[in-house]
Order: sequence, then structure tokens, then C-alpha cells
Amino acid sequence: MKVDKTCVGCGQCAAFCPYDAIVVFGRAFMNEKCVECGICVEYCPACAISEDK
Repeated sequence: MKVDKTCVGCGQCAAFCPYDAIVVFGRAFMNEKCVECGICVEYCPACAISEDK
């Protein structure tokens, strides 16, 4: 998953991540637990997360 600069660091993605794979330090960052399920994309109000292709 890829987080772009429009991330506002609200933490919605981290709150809904079932794998505890997102940390927020000013903006969201995926850690090694990320399985790229895409749930965070659905919950990001800023549309700042996308599949890393």
C-alpha cells in the first residue's frame, strides 16, 4: 500500500486495520505486518492510500 502526501494523519486507517499494520507519525505509514488487504483504502477520508503498483 502507498500513502501519498494528502494524508492528514487522522488515524482512521489505523483504527480499522485488522492487522495492526499502520502507525501514524504526522501521516500514516505501513509496517511489515501489512498484507495489502485494502481495508485502509476504504476508510481513508482523504483518499491518500492506494495500492502500490
